[in-house]
Parts: sequence; C-alpha cells; structure tokens
Amino acid sequence: MLDLVSGVRGVRHAVVLSSDGLVKVRTDVTDPDTADKVAAACAGLVALGLSMGREFGEGDRLRQVVVEFGGGFLFVRGAGDGSRLAVVTDAGVDPGLVAQQMQAQVLMIGERALGTDPVGA
Repeated sequence: MLDLVSGVRGVRHAVVLSSDGLVKVRTDVTDPDTADKVAAACAGLVALGLSMGREFGEGDRLRQVVVEFGGGFLFVRGAGDGSRLAVVTDAGVDPGLVAQQMQAQVLMIGERALGTDPVGA
C-alpha cells in the first residue's frame, strides 16, 4: 500500500497513523514495535506543529513536519481526515523526492481511504 514512498532509495520506514497516534498501515519492512514508536513520536510532533501554527501561523492547518537527526530524517504530512503519513529515511536521501512521493502516495491511495474514522463511529 505504501509502495511509492517505500521504493525511494534511503527510505527505512513508512507508517500511516491515526490522529491519536495509532498505526493504521505500515510497510512490510517496518516491524510493529518500530511502527508504534514512529506513530507515537509523530503524534507528539504533529500536536506541537499544530500548536505553533495556531500561535504563529495562519490557522489550524499543518502541512508537514520535518526532523533532521544524526543519520536521517523524519517526514510527516497529512494523509486524510486526521491521518498522517510518516516516513523515516537515512541521511543520504533526497528530501525533495521523499516529499514529492509522499504527496503522490496520498493522492494515489486516496485521502478518503487513509482517513481516520470519527471517534465512536
């Protein structure tokens, strides 16, 4: 399901997470424990990004979060109603290509298909 992003050279993990930080979809090479760690970290980063956007930006919309760490990057972007697509890469990756493929992945699968169901639905 995440072939477009997982096929980019240097991508280590790709996860779709719900608005509350639960794993919805993960690549085959991403074990469940790693997926849970990525999803939990991303939920916190998204909350921080949304808070910053409300305080200093123009509203409530978060486009993306990018974290560069020793040895790689973490990219997070919207993937439907409350869902996020997170991609962990190594340091040698082309960040522009990753962002482009993440956008294409969301469009290919369809934002509705990746969307998070409302609580209680």
